[in-house]
Amino acid sequence: MTLRIHDTLRREKVDFEPRDPKDVRMYVCGPTVYDYAHIGNARPVVVFDVLYRLLKRLYPNVTYARNITDVDDKINNAAKESGETIGDITARTTKIFHADMAALGALEPDHEPRATEHIKGMIALTEKLLASGNAYEAEGHVMFDVPSMPDYGRLSRLNRDELIAGARVEVAPYKKDPADFVLWKPSTDDLPGWDSPWGRGRPGWHLECSVMSEKFLGPEFDIH
Repeated sequence: MTLRIHDTLRREKVDFEPRDPKDVRMYVCGPTVYDYAHIGNARPVVVFDVLYRLLKRLYPNVTYARNITDVDDKINNAAKESGETIGDITARTTKIFHADMAALGALEPDHEPRATEHIKGMIALTEKLLASGNAYEAEGHVMFDVPSMPDYGRLSRLNRDELIAGARVEVAPYKKDPADFVLWKPSTDDLPGWDSPWGRGRPGWHLECSVMSEKFLGPEFDIH
């Protein structure tokens, strides 16, 4: 049988043609572990669990990766409010997430990388973006330079002005363009941080899936 799926870029259903029919590769964004999982966390797990099961019936091998985000400002804030350590919060809420997803009957992914295990890769990617002219340093931060990518917003079909209008935070004064976003930011002594060419800091959430998907699925894969 021919599997047809919705192509987000083309906005239409297309015949699914894997890059390698012997190994279909799929990456799904996992939860940020700072509290109980909510329905938004469960939705992609259930949806892609169904797809994973179908793909496994159609192809000899399917590699499914889904990350755990265990470094994030929401986690830091939860630690301050509760008095727990960051490590205790992420360990506890990850365990709860796994139990809840198992209760929904979802299969485990083949790989479940954690963001904190791939900081070196995120630093390397940031250096690559700086070298290519797609990023810049500003007041201890490294920012992605959105205007340097002419087709940015193509997938969502939003232009730069629409992206800025939808922003929920005040525009930082060190941004060259209001749409630019953080790849790396400085950490104070009371926050998680790693040594980097730009000082002790931590990644912006935009980096992790790019790094971990390539690590486990290669530079090109079938479904995100």
